[in-house]
Amino acid sequence: MKKRCVAIVLSAGQGKRMGTSIQKQYIELCGKPIICYCLEAFEKSEIIDDVIMVAGAGQEDYVTEEIVNKYHFGKVRAVIPGGKERYDSVWNGLKAIRDGMAGEEAKEGYVYIHDGARPFVDEQIIKRGYACVKANRACVAGVPSKDTVKIVDENQFAVNTPVRKYVWIVQTPQVFETELITQAYKSLMEHDRGNVTDDAMVVEQEMQIPVKLYEGSYCNIKITTPEDLDTAKGFIEHIKS
Repeated sequence: MKKRCVAIVLSAGQGKRMGTSIQKQYIELCGKPIICYCLEAFEKSEIIDDVIMVAGAGQEDYVTEEIVNKYHFGKVRAVIPGGKERYDSVWNGLKAIRDGMAGEEAKEGYVYIHDGARPFVDEQIIKRGYACVKANRACVAGVPSKDTVKIVDENQFAVNTPVRKYVWIVQTPQVFETELITQAYKSLMEHDRGNVTDDAMVVEQEMQIPVKLYEGSYCNIKITTPEDLDTAKGFIEHIKS
């Protein structure tokens, strides 16, 4: 029997590297806001049952009216405010699930944590995540690095070259047992957060549980700079052709 799956979609980032007055996830991409693409994937998914959106503080009404209602995303159960850092926003989303915003069954299911600026998540990635989390409790989407990676010191001198076959580029969704990731974040929030950059690190650091990587997609890019917008437009035009 399939467990209930909730997607936490993070939409609270400032997107300073984009250099625009509007947050990157709300920039129009081929006729609709960037964030609509991932929301459409979750809306149509056989796996995802509910969506919790985490918006910038004070933007909840805008997101509700101009995104959720305008584009008819029926799986969105709540639009809640984010925090100062990414981990604060994730924690707010997890607390919303804990407090019953996605129903009682969601507390015993799985949670997909996804960046709203990654528009090209698809059903195959979502399904692979479900199969992986059932077997491993904690997993993240990713792809093997196509490039050689250098580890550098503070002066940008190379100090190490990891074996490329062991180097993966991490993406989202990052998928976890809801109870596990909630406990991990609760523990994290009780002390110095340090240099936490993704949810897998929280589970590894706070719960000492290994995180499995599963296959994402080289198309599953995060839109961060203006150049990424051009790449995304190219992907959409290819899909339509």
